[in-house]
Amino acid sequence: MAHTRKATLLRRHARLQGRRLCAWLLLAGRLQHELIPQHMGRIPWATKNNISGAGVVAVLLDTGNLVLQFPNGTIIWQSFDHPTDTILPGTRLFLSEKARIIGRLVAWRGPLDPSTGDFSLSLDLSSGHQLVIWHGTMPYTRLSMFSGSTVDGRIYQNTIIYEAIVGTGVLRSLSWNNNSSWTTTAEDPSSSCDLYASCGPFGYCDNMGVVATCRCLDGFEPIGLNFSSGCRRTKALECSRQSHFVTLSRMKVPAKSFHVLNRSFDECTAECTINCSCTAYAYTNFNSNDSMADQSRCLIWTTELVDTGKYSNRGENLYVRLADSPVQKNRRLVKIVLPAIACLLILTCIALVGICKYRASKQRKNEIQKRVMPEYHSSSNGTGGESIELPFVSFEDIAAATDNFSDLKQIGRGGFGKVYKGILDGLNNVAIKRLSMDTEQGIKEFKNEVDLIAQLQHRNLVRLLGFCIHGDERLLIYEYLPNKSLDAFLFDATKQYVLDWPTRFNIIIGVARGLLYLHQDSRLTIIHRDLKASNILLDSEMTPKISDFGMARIFGGNQQHANTSRVVGTYGYMSPEYVMGGAFSVKSDTYSFGLLILEIVSGLKISSPQLIMDFSSLTTYAWRLWQDGKATELVHSSVIESCPLHVLRCIHVGLLCVQDHPDDRPLMSSVIFMLENESALLPAPKQPAYFAMQNWVTQEPRENMENSANGVSITTLEGR
Repeated sequence: MAHTRKATLLRRHARLQGRRLCAWLLLAGRLQHELIPQHMGRIPWATKNNISGAGVVAVLLDTGNLVLQFPNGTIIWQSFDHPTDTILPGTRLFLSEKARIIGRLVAWRGPLDPSTGDFSLSLDLSSGHQLVIWHGTMPYTRLSMFSGSTVDGRIYQNTIIYEAIVGTGVLRSLSWNNNSSWTTTAEDPSSSCDLYASCGPFGYCDNMGVVATCRCLDGFEPIGLNFSSGCRRTKALECSRQSHFVTLSRMKVPAKSFHVLNRSFDECTAECTINCSCTAYAYTNFNSNDSMADQSRCLIWTTELVDTGKYSNRGENLYVRLADSPVQKNRRLVKIVLPAIACLLILTCIALVGICKYRASKQRKNEIQKRVMPEYHSSSNGTGGESIELPFVSFEDIAAATDNFSDLKQIGRGGFGKVYKGILDGLNNVAIKRLSMDTEQGIKEFKNEVDLIAQLQHRNLVRLLGFCIHGDERLLIYEYLPNKSLDAFLFDATKQYVLDWPTRFNIIIGVARGLLYLHQDSRLTIIHRDLKASNILLDSEMTPKISDFGMARIFGGNQQHANTSRVVGTYGYMSPEYVMGGAFSVKSDTYSFGLLILEIVSGLKISSPQLIMDFSSLTTYAWRLWQDGKATELVHSSVIESCPLHVLRCIHVGLLCVQDHPDDRPLMSSVIFMLENESALLPAPKQPAYFAMQNWVTQEPRENMENSANGVSITTLEGR
């Protein structure tokens, strides 16, 4: 064989040093080891038997057993009765139970040191007739139970095998495989459950789950948190009172048992019942062909139950003695019900106190809200309906969530304040906008967003989760979106390729549906007035959400348009009629949406330095390419190959949205229909307003016009 194993060492306590020659001699019926030629007559080792008679021979059998025998085959000595650290088939660990002669395996001290190590394997007759691996004199792990004639163990047929105990205390079973090498087939201990008394007295190791877990036997409770002290009875046993036994199936029976022979199950039960000190018993009936062997085993425990475990498909029934007989169930029920009722009353009182405190806190918050922002609580604050209550969050909770508004928590900055990331109880991750109150526009934005977003619910609109008013502080709490705003992807050369065409088109459709909800499907008609890429936020799945309603306006009743002398918005995104005359309507948002489509398709900003010098904006550039039949040159290189026809349709719809006159622009319902139905016929777009007035904004700035490039709250968010 390519791999060999030393099965038996006859002399392991000391090595022979400096000897050139030695010999094995068979003298006077015994085998002895002599040194030659130095120190003649010194015998380092010899068998203990000394039998007179001629013809005694030493034979090494094919099983690995070295025997001394007479010519008739009678064995007078064999190495199988004297194992070292290895068991071969036929090896015996003990010779006679009555004579208390017990053999044992002793591990090597090291891989190359055959002297005796710290771990050994032997039969423990004082502890229930079991095989035990010892660490010195202390039990390390228990193996099989003794049935009266044999030790339960593994049976191998037609296989070359051996078992050996190694220096770490592991009993390893190996077999010779077809690849001419040894394969480990089993190890003891195989898990933490196999270690002796791992769960303490009256605790057992449950090995049925993925992870071994210590538990208490029925009727016991843990003494400590880690089971190092084991478990204790929930009610102590008393000899003067009745008791009963609870049956635990598939158990590893405890150590330190008393073995009673020749008992039936009823007799075994009686043995424990009449003994006041008996804590548990177990009974097994063996099927043995040996007529001299005991056919049953009754184990009695009178001390703590130690080293117990539970198996999934093996083990024995263990009957544990508990106080209180079944006739006392009513008394036990009373002891359970009364504490439960008391706990329920206590919890009810606590709940009532909590409700009272909550109502008082809510009333205080309402008073603050009414005092600081009375229009928020008005029955009709311009929305045409009752106001919806928005959660009020205390300033202290917000300060704690943002580490007192630490710069490390800041994720964005806008013209009207800073944005922080935080974690609030019940809301998890949130984005907190801290508005700058030194501008009138900041105060108006706060009131506008609280009035509007709280009443809007749509998957393509950012959700407002709460707000806070504390002195001069005004804070808004939004849902936290893990991706950045659309412009962070769209205009970044390193991130543009993340936006493939399906993603870009889904963003276009999502924004369109959000606008349709604002214009038509919600119970309010809302004009956003500041739609642009930086106000489109993206969640973890790149779903777009329209944000920043600080400049939004509400139309009531049948109102279709309005005028203002105070124009607010972002240059380039505002419609011509709004810039020149202050007129705005739902078609104003349609114009901004058309510009957004062109930006998404091209990856260029509305005023981009990459454009040809003759064109002041993306609108004029796109119109000229469309007129010249070169619209595909506008498409970003990352999407032109995937779906060119669909992209051209989006450019067509975008040019329809940026037409000069509002009446020529489609409603958002028509925009969605044209985008989603490729068979729909599209009208030819008219020349956009800024085609003939390229430099109108810069040459003739409107009086009282306010640019939101430095006045938008969530425009340069990082990490959203």
